[in-house]
Amino acid sequence: MMPLFINFNGQLLAADSALLTVSNRAFKYGDGLFESMRLVNGQLKFVDLHAARLQEGMKALKLEGYSNMDSWFLKEKAEELAVWNKARNGRLRLTVYRDSGGLYTPNGNQSGWCLELVPDEVTGYRINQKGLIMDVYTEMLKPVNFLSNYKTCNALTYVMAGLYKTEHKLDDVFLLNQQGYLCESISSNVFVWYQDHLYTPALNEGCVAGIMRQVIIDICVARGIPVTEAQINPDILHQAEEVFITNATRGIQWVIGYGIKRYFNGLSKTLIDELNKLLV
Repeated sequence: MMPLFINFNGQLLAADSALLTVSNRAFKYGDGLFESMRLVNGQLKFVDLHAARLQEGMKALKLEGYSNMDSWFLKEKAEELAVWNKARNGRLRLTVYRDSGGLYTPNGNQSGWCLELVPDEVTGYRINQKGLIMDVYTEMLKPVNFLSNYKTCNALTYVMAGLYKTEHKLDDVFLLNQQGYLCESISSNVFVWYQDHLYTPALNEGCVAGIMRQVIIDICVARGIPVTEAQINPDILHQAEEVFITNATRGIQWVIGYGIKRYFNGLSKTLIDELNKLLV
């Protein structure tokens, strides 16, 4: 396989370069955040939404340099890295961390960053051929606070949920918030189709403010599909007609089963067709 390159604070380096020291705050304290993005035909998609969330997250973490992380920066760096990796399509991850010393209390707020690219051959978004089998993960509830909507480097809740998924031979799990309401999945937002209405957990329920979540909401509004951001009791999963999860790298993945409950995927197919129209 062709060697891959990353962009580390403006330097294009081999992806296997040894770069971090033990004093790095992302390593020591999870002191940072990240954006997962999609490259399609050599272009970064939904760049304005990604830049807005990234800048808001950096401001929330009191990281300096957020004004530089705008749409132009993301687009330029992503497409430059795509050229270096000779890739037209793939998954990008931009990690931003507090680049300073200190213990729990940092002695500065300057930021560092690293952009990675994993090339693939998929142009656009494809719905999963095999529906996901999921269950509710209850061993750790996700806290609801002003950082809940961002993709921070403090990800142990998702790691433990991932271990649970593997142990129980599942494809993914539903996460609950601290009040026991539906929140998200391990790496995606959740949508529930129930009685001809689409529901997704509201941002004040603690879910990540997903880029694809917003894109799907916008598509539904434009098409006249009723959609509501709400507090959702997980019991609705027993009555729903359709359930799917979304993220910026995979688009839409439909769920076929939760316990003995089985779901359809008609709306999922319709929405992914509409989603791909946005990529033209």
